[in-house]
Amino acid sequence: MERYIGTVVRGIRTPIVKSGDNLVEIVFDSVIKALESENISMRDKDVVAVTESLVARAQGNYADIDQIAEDINNKFDSDIGLVFPILSRNRFAIILKGIAQTGKKLHILLSYPSDEVGNHLMDERILYQKNINPYSEVLSEEEYKKFFGNEVKHQFTGVDYVKLYKEIAKNCEIHFSNNPKTILQFTKDVLVCSVHSRESVKQELIDAGAEKVYGLDDVLTEPINGSGYNEKFGLLGSNLASDHSVKLFPRDGDNFVKALQKKLIEYSKKQIEVMIYGDGAFKDPVGKIWELADPVVSPAYTEGLQGTPNEIKIKYIADTELLNVDNDTAQKILKEKISHKDDDLTGSDETLGTTPRKITDLLGSLCDLTSGSGDKGTPVVYVQGYFDNFANN
Repeated sequence: MERYIGTVVRGIRTPIVKSGDNLVEIVFDSVIKALESENISMRDKDVVAVTESLVARAQGNYADIDQIAEDINNKFDSDIGLVFPILSRNRFAIILKGIAQTGKKLHILLSYPSDEVGNHLMDERILYQKNINPYSEVLSEEEYKKFFGNEVKHQFTGVDYVKLYKEIAKNCEIHFSNNPKTILQFTKDVLVCSVHSRESVKQELIDAGAEKVYGLDDVLTEPINGSGYNEKFGLLGSNLASDHSVKLFPRDGDNFVKALQKKLIEYSKKQIEVMIYGDGAFKDPVGKIWELADPVVSPAYTEGLQGTPNEIKIKYIADTELLNVDNDTAQKILKEKISHKDDDLTGSDETLGTTPRKITDLLGSLCDLTSGSGDKGTPVVYVQGYFDNFANN
């Protein structure tokens, strides 16, 4: 029978998950109940995706600002330069609260006109009008206020992040530059706070003579007085949990996805794939925010989700080879072409317009948009038909 539906994505509601809960059992039960309630059959290559927040909460992977302060004190003796933090109440503000608790003098270096993930500090048109070159000019707090005003609020959140960070860290100075080496004018000890550029920034600072260089991924890589931790990402990927604590990115994700996959396969007798997902990787066209503030989209996934798509661009074929072919014949040709495509189409004309992103990045973005971060109450996402194509019946 002809199939008329391709990929289907369903948000799955779960009970409230708390520290110490058996998340494998909770997710399994929630998925089965949801599918049974709608009389949905499981199929090979269905995907169960679980938000990282749920995994970290079940693990009890939390740390408070005192524990952050202690680890910072373990690493730094004097003034600290904080290079390229993102503008976020949820992500960086609570971390800054912990760093400020050390009592050390802080120099915060902000990139401009926006942070690494696209949160804007200012209107780019004003840079042009004032003839300010963000690639070469360093601005002080006074110059920033002179050019852009005493209060500059974020378009979406309505927060003045310069003011907020100054209120959190009373003993700090804020500087504006896109050259990380600018921080060395104020201190030789640096904490790199960027997410995706962190390794290159660290190396650049070391080469320029910095004495101590750490990143947020180096903080809380092991427990501090019983805290949670993440040996690979440290504080990266953490989120505000309360006014004095953060929930860290989950650890031991491979064990979780394999255990859940095993249980789902035993129940369904189908090849079910499982992944943990965090922020999606996509850009908002209005606010220009690139969503991915986590170090990766998916910190853990089962083997069947490795790799990148190997797809033919139907639009390209339709506008070239099939341009003057009747519809029935065109469908037959296209299905035959897809069924017998090469295992690696990289660089061929047939792929023009496709984007070779990781499958887990694509799926994670899809799931993040589905579950949202608000009150939907669907931290698990069930995806069917993602690996199907036009030739599948």
